[in-house]
Amino acid sequence: MDELAARAAALVARRPRDARLRRVGVSRAGTPLWLLSVGRGARQALVVAGPHANEPVGGATVLRLAERALADPRLTEGADATWNLLLCLDPDGLRRNEGWLTGPYTLGRYFRHFFRPGFLEQPEWLPDGAAAAALPETRALLRLQDELKPFFQCSLHGVDVGGGFVELTRDLPGLDRRVAHAAARLGIPRELGPYDTLYWPGLGPAVYRIPPPRPRDLAAAITEAAVESTWYHPHRHGTVTAVVEAPMWGVAAVADGSPPADRDAALRAVSGALRHDTRVLRDILARVRPRLAGTPETDRLLAPVDDYLLVCPGLADAWDPDTPDPGRPLPPLSTAHLTALRIAGRRIAVRTAGLLHQLVTGADGDPAGVLPELDALIDRCCEAYRDDCQARWIPVARQVEYQARVVLAAFELAGRPRRPTRSGEPDWGTQAAVPMHRE
Repeated sequence: MDELAARAAALVARRPRDARLRRVGVSRAGTPLWLLSVGRGARQALVVAGPHANEPVGGATVLRLAERALADPRLTEGADATWNLLLCLDPDGLRRNEGWLTGPYTLGRYFRHFFRPGFLEQPEWLPDGAAAAALPETRALLRLQDELKPFFQCSLHGVDVGGGFVELTRDLPGLDRRVAHAAARLGIPRELGPYDTLYWPGLGPAVYRIPPPRPRDLAAAITEAAVESTWYHPHRHGTVTAVVEAPMWGVAAVADGSPPADRDAALRAVSGALRHDTRVLRDILARVRPRLAGTPETDRLLAPVDDYLLVCPGLADAWDPDTPDPGRPLPPLSTAHLTALRIAGRRIAVRTAGLLHQLVTGADGDPAGVLPELDALIDRCCEAYRDDCQARWIPVARQVEYQARVVLAAFELAGRPRRPTRSGEPDWGTQAAVPMHRE
């Protein structure tokens, strides 16, 4: 966070007539939320980095976007646009990931130092509506959206294991081709069936439409994301929002759109593994929880653990072809979908194990004797990612360049006149330094 702010300040000092830096709020811990603005056009674009604590690539991306906008007047004067770049929406959470941000970048190190707050403490979500937003980070973003009324908003996210994809609140025809071109040039696999878009409309390969928000229970909200959020809040201003996901470890099979060899066997394996890991993790939590002190630090780590274990049974049932009444049937599945489900099931288990590992190592010793079990689960999941999924680290420079290219493409397309809607739906148309930022 400190390096991000310092680099933004240096950029402003170099180009004071074209760039400004202002504080638009503070985090729960009092960390400033900095907005870097480039250009002086009437049309506002808003790019939000760091909405999820474990996804740091966006900070480097907004700095690259600022440099591009300063170097190319077509992005500012030519488009009558101002780029408003929020350096990090969850700076407190980002600091909690410093255990792996310093490298080396290995799966085991990442998951043992992984942190992402519980669902209700993630600043993009509005579970009780905008008027009841509790987090200062959320309120700051809402104020900024209502002040700027952006024609285009982009939320920068990162996939730990998988591929790149984009989620939109409104179609931007042609974006799928731009994404394909950027991905091919930079060696980024496109994710053709992310598990969280399983039931969402597709707008082209690796591009999906976010459903309008509607009331959900907590488990559905956590897994489906079609709830009220800062993605949809500026919709009233005519804003189109793009959520741009860039992977850290890429998996080629997420781009395989071929029919699977044995769909049901693969689904049984995924749901069975998730049920097994859930039982193991619940047993470990039951032994660990009574020995933990009730401190804010403990609570922060327990909240996401409880969230993950809440959703596991429902996901296992939804993915199991032998579930008598799954609620809604699975759509047609490709090899890419099944790969994404395997990755997602392991992700939930290994993230939970990593958070429990931090809880135990933060206590005095290991009074419940669970560290060997947690280490074994983490190692097993990481080996599966490496050996079964062939996950490979993508250099940060390529992650950043891919994300920046997709943002620029979406910005251009969002600035074009909208086509008439044919959907029948109103408004729907066709502290320590962060080493990643130095790469």
